[in-house]
Amino acid sequence: MKFFADTAEISEIRDLVETGLLDGVTTNPSLVQKSGRDFIEVLKEITKICPGPVSAEVVALDYDGMMAQAEKLRGVADNVTIKVPLTEAGLKTCRSLSNDGTMVNVTLCFSAAQALLAAKAGATFISPFVGRLDDIGHSGMELISDIRMIYDNYDFETQILVASVRSPMHVVEAAKIGADVMTAPPKIIHQLFKHPLTDAGLAAFLKDWESTGQKI
Repeated sequence: MKFFADTAEISEIRDLVETGLLDGVTTNPSLVQKSGRDFIEVLKEITKICPGPVSAEVVALDYDGMMAQAEKLRGVADNVTIKVPLTEAGLKTCRSLSNDGTMVNVTLCFSAAQALLAAKAGATFISPFVGRLDDIGHSGMELISDIRMIYDNYDFETQILVASVRSPMHVVEAAKIGADVMTAPPKIIHQLFKHPLTDAGLAAFLKDWESTGQKI
């Protein structure tokens, strides 16, 4: 499973890239707003730090507007992935960009039917929002399982990018189902390192080592 960071904070991205475990970055207007910086400048900086796909979202709602914004965004760097909403105009934009060789991330997916349409439109990534589905009493992971089955039935190349990840268990469950990618806030990715038995074991080892009086 590929790991993407869902953030526009440069320091967080740089920290994760240095671990060697980060495969890409996803951004959205809300994350850029939190950073308080110019969108294009942030995007340029992220693409230089992270060599993998970096999703940048259009904000127009019509096809012509989306295409005009996509043209500007994909001109920033070769690893920019254009993020479009799962609407008719968004999927029309997806088809045009995909045919032109541009990576496309179709976002705000909440049903298997929508995921099927995105794959037929040539999406590079489909982003089902598992946390938001859980919030309203639906099973986000059940959606991931349904999409995996449909894509495997027809050998669709669209990658399932699990989004709206709220906990390490979302990551593990998505991996068990066979999702291709997950994107999560850096704090969730850092939580994957943690286990109380690891901390306790390390403390015990260090205590025993100190008692030997040796140095390495």
